[in-house]
Amino acid sequence: QVQLVESGGGLVQPGGSLRLSCAASGIRLDNYAIGWFRQAPGKEREGVLCINGINDNRFYSDSVRGRFTISKDNAKRMVYLQMSSLKPEDTAVYYCAAVIRCSWREDDYDYWGQGTQVTVSS
Repeated sequence: QVQLVESGGGLVQPGGSLRLSCAASGIRLDNYAIGWFRQAPGKEREGVLCINGINDNRFYSDSVRGRFTISKDNAKRMVYLQMSSLKPEDTAVYYCAAVIRCSWREDDYDYWGQGTQVTVSS
């Protein structure tokens, strides 16, 4: 059974940093890509980063490029989203999801976590 579990969300001030984690079970991270999506209140869910399984190629959305980074530890089956220079508009529920190869299309993803709330506010 495949399971993705996000953790690390919380309240942070503008300009601050936060690291989210995605723990994967039932899949190998060298076989699957992991994408991070977010959904702000009243908005559609959007993809923000993705890391491929086979070659670790990384993809960033324009909205987070230069501020967010993605990394992983295949042996621990963990994927990390390091967020810096956070802005109020980064407030959202953040999800990790697994797919064969990185994609910005939600329908391409096979497995999803339950999400973790990130709130950026003073």
